[in-house]
Amino acid sequence: MTATADKKRKKEKKKEPVVEQEEKDEDEHPFSIGSHLVVEWAFDKSHRICRVIERMCENPEDEVDESQKRWQYYVHFVDFNRRMDDWVASSQVVELPSKAGPLAKEHEAQRQQLREQQKEADNAAGGEDDEGVRTRRKKTKVEGAGEEDAPLAEAEHDEHEGLDEASLKEHEEVTKVKNIRTIELGRHIMETWYFSPFPKEYFPYGFVDRLYFCEYSLRFFSHRSELVRYQSRGVDPHPPGDEIYRHAGLAMFEVDGAANKEYCQNLCYLAKLFLDHKTLYYDVDPFLFYVLCEYDDRGYHPVGYFSKEKYSDVGYNLACILTLPCYQRKGYGRFIIAFSYELSKKEMKVGSPEKPLSDLGAVSYRSYWAHEVLKVLASSDLTNMSVMDISKQTSIMSDDIITALQYLGLLRYVRNNYIICVPPGILTELQERHPAKGPQVDPEKLHWSPLITDIKGKDKWLIKAKRPD
Repeated sequence: MTATADKKRKKEKKKEPVVEQEEKDEDEHPFSIGSHLVVEWAFDKSHRICRVIERMCENPEDEVDESQKRWQYYVHFVDFNRRMDDWVASSQVVELPSKAGPLAKEHEAQRQQLREQQKEADNAAGGEDDEGVRTRRKKTKVEGAGEEDAPLAEAEHDEHEGLDEASLKEHEEVTKVKNIRTIELGRHIMETWYFSPFPKEYFPYGFVDRLYFCEYSLRFFSHRSELVRYQSRGVDPHPPGDEIYRHAGLAMFEVDGAANKEYCQNLCYLAKLFLDHKTLYYDVDPFLFYVLCEYDDRGYHPVGYFSKEKYSDVGYNLACILTLPCYQRKGYGRFIIAFSYELSKKEMKVGSPEKPLSDLGAVSYRSYWAHEVLKVLASSDLTNMSVMDISKQTSIMSDDIITALQYLGLLRYVRNNYIICVPPGILTELQERHPAKGPQVDPEKLHWSPLITDIKGKDKWLIKAKRPD
């Protein structure tokens, strides 16, 4: 009897915390991390489903009742990129967890249903004959190629390429909450997208509303008065390094990470606010930074930048690329990409950007590759054109040429070989869909010579080292 009573008491003890958890009202502040809400989105005042990632009490030192404390919640909006994550106040909550939770489950069920329908449609389309033209979303069975799928990887972009599940989980945990809400750079105030590992003294409580950057030296401050006092001492109105290009209101500066370490580190801090998977913060010595600026009578104002290794044994001609949000949709990203390939042409090498690319970077590169490939095809004899010929004329690596041809639907797989297939009249149509956009690089205005390194041995990325297909 005693043993039975002990077992009974143990069971009752185990049940106690479960009963306590069930009695807790999920609609009381603070809401649990992981619960769902419907909030008013500050951008357009629409109502959006979101998930609580973190919470913060606005008045923790006030001696008030628990019900009178003011709470803010850091939330992730369903169906949106992490760059849209933001803090919301309690006053923005439209639906509490008890009602938002079922709405989130219903929404996820609808998304799953749509994914299954799309998968069925893709499978059905994959079995149809479409004149042998390979597209992005299906593999084509070509006459003479048998029943084998072409081995070329799909051109769908994966922003997390190269990261295993553990690394991705660790990255998202460390960077889950933005520590800087906005920055002031010159005449622009920009909302940030991601976490950046600034020194802790700039966000002692885990989050600050704004940092102030000097647009010329990229030094940053917690208060505008500090920035004004710093600039009153006199600051060169341009980036450090060498100006290697100036034309039509744009200038490009080459900055050596070893010679201008502080500037390059500050540039990396700034860039990380808008790039999810950037990992370069401190070791900037092996890199060259190319800063694109607009110039006027007040000085040179940074628009964006790209970095590249001084020597890359895998053929990368670009390590990181960013156009600041206030200058996006003006063609500057395309300009920076084109500039990186102009440097490769000067080096007489083929090159490729370092992977993985951000989602916006992938779109810009795909558009640039498509335009350059079409330009070469339109001006060449198609009867003797090969992927290697296109690569030598554009300095684009052959794998990226293949990706562009696949995206354009100009690649067929016949008898274990890829064939460039250009139906009559298709080039004009494709060129209209992929025109040159934004400012163009004028190679005549580029005054630059390649960096001489002490790396010994044959460089396999030189164009003269490439053999014809």
